[in-house]
Amino acid sequence: MKKVKEWADNNLQGDRVIWAVVFALSMISILVVYSSIGTLAFKKTVSPEFFLFKHTLHVVIGLTAMWFAHKVDYRYYSRLSRLALWVSIPLLIYTFVNGTTVNNAARWIEVPLVGSFQPSDFASLALIVNLASMLSKRQQNIDDIKESLIPILFWCGVICGLIALTNMSTAILLLITCMLIMFIGRVPTKYLAMLLFVGVLFGALAFKFGVRGGTMVSRIKDFAAFVQGEKEPQFQAKHGYIAIATGGVTGKGPGNSDQRNILPNPFADFIFAILIEEYGMIGGIVVVALYLLLLHRGMKAAYNSERAFGGLLSAGLCFDLVCQAMVNMGVVVGLGPITGQPLPLISMGGTSMVFTGLALGIVLSVSRGEQDQPWQKQPVNGEAKENTKENTKENKNVSTAQAA
Repeated sequence: MKKVKEWADNNLQGDRVIWAVVFALSMISILVVYSSIGTLAFKKTVSPEFFLFKHTLHVVIGLTAMWFAHKVDYRYYSRLSRLALWVSIPLLIYTFVNGTTVNNAARWIEVPLVGSFQPSDFASLALIVNLASMLSKRQQNIDDIKESLIPILFWCGVICGLIALTNMSTAILLLITCMLIMFIGRVPTKYLAMLLFVGVLFGALAFKFGVRGGTMVSRIKDFAAFVQGEKEPQFQAKHGYIAIATGGVTGKGPGNSDQRNILPNPFADFIFAILIEEYGMIGGIVVVALYLLLLHRGMKAAYNSERAFGGLLSAGLCFDLVCQAMVNMGVVVGLGPITGQPLPLISMGGTSMVFTGLALGIVLSVSRGEQDQPWQKQPVNGEAKENTKENTKENKNVSTAQAA
């Protein structure tokens, strides 16, 4: 145990609670995905162990990405965010024009030797990092429309609008996250209203020219009719409700789900229903508690951060991840219309695992940076120039005082 602790101290730095939560959710993911891939394996005429190995490999890759990301000083991500945004624009456009359809949604592109890649995950991460960077650098002139507001509105509107062309729910969640980051970054309320207006404008354009507007409207109508008792829930939602209702308090036990053979994609957006059916209400409460704990620790890292960039970055990334999880679980239990959002760290999917791991690695880097003194002393990018200017001013003031 002593050697394990020494290894963890040297290699798993940052907030230990976040590490524990991620490992727990990863283990839950492997168990529940293995239980829910029987129909997929049958359709593909392969053994379930093939998809189990593939998913476990994705989990390991996600954890590896998280480990590498937490080893890097989080301030360096500010350098990469603008470049990542420029790269994400053609990727999102290409996805809209020539995207690969998976599960009745054209949100992926095929990359040789990699497989399916979802650019919206990449663009969301890039926008959150860049928005935190822009706000942290403009804290002194946050009311300046030309220098501060226009660049923020431009990037938020363009990225959310392009994502909305193929994935309306992700775009809405990302816009809400951007508004939260701006609120924490002391942006005046009237500018938040302007961001909302820009989001609605680009959303309307995406609704008209995109491919998911009609699907979103039909799902909202179906859910409203179900709430009013005028119509039965959609097939996927109906069997998700059945899985939850039959799971009871303690569940049917691992591997004993019945609805996994009926739900179209039980390993994706409705995996929470399979989890409750097999592990009961207790299992569902444990998963919700883990996500809330993750949000708490991410916000604590933001609160403890001495730099505006670190605080905004940690808060934005954790809120985006946990908000997506809450939306997924809310849909499964009947609190909203079907969105197609996966359950982060649990649903099967390589792109989601990798970028979720990167996001959490950056959060760990923020929490680690506040504990590591060399990071505090080492300037990055423009910080060296700013520190030099501040020191020059201080020296001049001291010299003036001495001369007087």
